[in-house]
This record gives sequence, C-alpha cells and structure tokens, in this order.
Amino acid sequence: MAVDGTWNITLSTPMGDRPAQLTLKTDGNALSGTFGSERGSQEFSGGTVDGNNVTWKTMFSGAMGPMELTFTGTVDGDTIGGTVQFGAFGSGTWKGTRA
Repeated sequence: MAVDGTWNITLSTPMGDRPAQLTLKTDGNALSGTFGSERGSQEFSGGTVDGNNVTWKTMFSGAMGPMELTFTGTVDGDTIGGTVQFGAFGSGTWKGTRA
C-alpha cells in the first residue's frame, strides 16, 4: 500500500520545527508503526487508514513532559503531511517525504 514505508518528517511545533522519522505499516485499514525523534522512539498501534488518509496516536516525552500526540494526515505519492495535536499544548502541522 502507498502508506507503508519510512518517512523523514518535520513537525512545526509551538517551540519551532523539529525533525522526526516515521515508519508506517498497514494491515487492511489498521495502521501501526514507530515515531522517532531526538528524544527517542515510540511504537504505536491502533491507527487507521482510509485510502490515503491516516490517523494515529503515540506518546512522546517532550520538554513539557509526557504527552499524547494525535496525528492526522494524507499520503500523496512520496509526500505525507497533516496536522498534529500536542496533548493540551496546542497543535501544529507536519510534513515529510519517503526515505
């Protein structure tokens, strides 16, 4: 499926842009993978895929402590991007390309 793969992404956060790496794997409409940044890597499951649209949640230990990140996005060929909610700390956008 077009969603599967490793992606180099940039999160636009309230504290500036942050690089990260994302690995996505589909199984039917189910989405799992790994989100990694300079603060470590976290596996996730329970995400969904609907065509080229993706949604998932993962925990992250940021400068403000642990928080749940909620991602929504769209894959378009070798590009990906969307919005991310940083727990109670606001939201931002993210985008990237297939590694």
